[in-house]
Amino acid sequence: MAFDFENKKSLNGNIWKLSSGDERKAELIAQRYALPSIISGIISARGIEVDDVPNFIEPKLQNLMPDPSCLKDVDKASKKIAEAIMSGRKMAIIGDYDVDGATSSSVLRLFLENVGIEPLVHIPERDEGYGPSRQAFDEFAAQGVELVVTVDCGTTAFDVFDYAKTKNIEVIVLDHHEAEVRLPDVYAVVNPKRLDEENDYPYLKYMAAVGVVFCTIVAINRELRKQGFFNVRKEPNLMQWLDLVALGTVCDVVPLLGLNRAFVRQGLKIMSLRNNPGLKALIDKSGISEAPNTFHLGYVLGPRINACGRVGESSMGNRLLCVKDEFNAAQLAEKLNQFNDQRKEIEGYVLLNAIEMLEGSPQDYPIAFVAGKDWHQGVIGIVAGKLKERYNVPSFVMSIENDEVKGSARSIPGIDLGSLIISAKEQGIITKGGGHTMAAGFSLTEDKIPEFKKFVGEYVLSKVGNEEISPIIEVDGSLDLAGATTELADKLELLEPFGAGNSEPKLVLRHVRINKPSIVGSGHVRCFLSSANGGGLKAMAFRTADTELGKAMLNSKGDSFDVVGVLRKDNWQGRNSVQFIIDDAMRAGND
Repeated sequence: MAFDFENKKSLNGNIWKLSSGDERKAELIAQRYALPSIISGIISARGIEVDDVPNFIEPKLQNLMPDPSCLKDVDKASKKIAEAIMSGRKMAIIGDYDVDGATSSSVLRLFLENVGIEPLVHIPERDEGYGPSRQAFDEFAAQGVELVVTVDCGTTAFDVFDYAKTKNIEVIVLDHHEAEVRLPDVYAVVNPKRLDEENDYPYLKYMAAVGVVFCTIVAINRELRKQGFFNVRKEPNLMQWLDLVALGTVCDVVPLLGLNRAFVRQGLKIMSLRNNPGLKALIDKSGISEAPNTFHLGYVLGPRINACGRVGESSMGNRLLCVKDEFNAAQLAEKLNQFNDQRKEIEGYVLLNAIEMLEGSPQDYPIAFVAGKDWHQGVIGIVAGKLKERYNVPSFVMSIENDEVKGSARSIPGIDLGSLIISAKEQGIITKGGGHTMAAGFSLTEDKIPEFKKFVGEYVLSKVGNEEISPIIEVDGSLDLAGATTELADKLELLEPFGAGNSEPKLVLRHVRINKPSIVGSGHVRCFLSSANGGGLKAMAFRTADTELGKAMLNSKGDSFDVVGVLRKDNWQGRNSVQFIIDDAMRAGND
């Protein structure tokens, strides 16, 4: 059903925008694959070509994973690592302290242990800084390490790797971060974002670092097989580590397209087998009672692993994912839970302070720009994200310690933080920084904060002007209430896994009435939707009782609404029905 919301604001102050796709392509998809028009429309709007639909709805590694040799330096790196394995050379791994770093270092470590190598693993604490350091190479040299593999870091660590050469340590980089024209002077750099990559498989650039690591161990394993290494020992089943690949891929918020979809789809199946003691313990400690899905990975398991790098011991994520016995796994999982609780307390304190600053004085620019002397560096990124969601403006949060200021930023569509940070660095306003379109990190001296605020504010003003910035909800389709069936919910599951680049479809139910609204739990509004055209549906709007949306629902009195949200199965206690999770609503028009 075509419709035009005429840029009206919803009850929550959002603008609804219908995703646009090629109608002819959508019709062809529907006909060729016997799909409902609403499903084919969503697939078309997400840029999937007609011939690629089978790989999208049934992503398989055998169809989507190319020969790893297509990546530059993979063969070189795999031969060097295979040689080190066969000769028993002392090896070490350096990883990042986030989930992608923890899973990347764990996949490589578990593979090496499986083939007889016990690598040293160094995950830097936040005060040591991101990536490889001289401190790490000093420790490795003292322990006789000859080969170091960096994962999820290292592409621009020029000076540190020059130092590593003085220690006679060879280095291989497995990374996915943006590369410069110049690459570090190391033995090999495997990074799909190298500027000299052939780009024959463009979706490889979407990979998280853990995906790069998995492709590399496939190549290493193949080289070991070629050299006869497995003639006298059992060859490992590499698929067993796809649960970790899925976890890192989802938590690094890379697009779930192409190969990443196959990693996550297969990885979730492996995770449901509960063969990794650490993951199993963390799932149980987190209270997950069903087969994990992408929501659990991104919002339940991921934050707990991230917490150890934010407020605890950075190495604990790697230790948990590589632990062999269930007793130690349970202890580590409990510690991560405690770190996560601590992280929430610290985050809440910083967020409250930031809100008081912003709402306690007039703002000169359409940005949220705050700094504090006692703010924990481990939570400023999360706080920046929450300020962005609260105010719908680009947000910059800084922690000041001994004149050094470390900051984190989160953006809105239309404001490219990567370009902003590069420009600020070129002008000498900040000392270092980097990031992507929607997220960035940076450092500067305390005396430069006012200048940086002016620079950021004027940059944002130049892009958006003085007009109020209204958040946008991308709507994937519209249907009558009678069309919200279990059969449609089954078809929507074909589009899983959901995540970055493939969000759970937002649907609009037209001209519905809200019946029997009530408050349940912590401010949730439950109701029953009905329509003059027939049909009925249970619905829930989470954490909305004190919002304009919640108030309108609770006092609807037979008014007609258009509601936007997601349709999900309701299998609670053996039921086989559907429910609608309401994100927003507006009073129905006459279209």
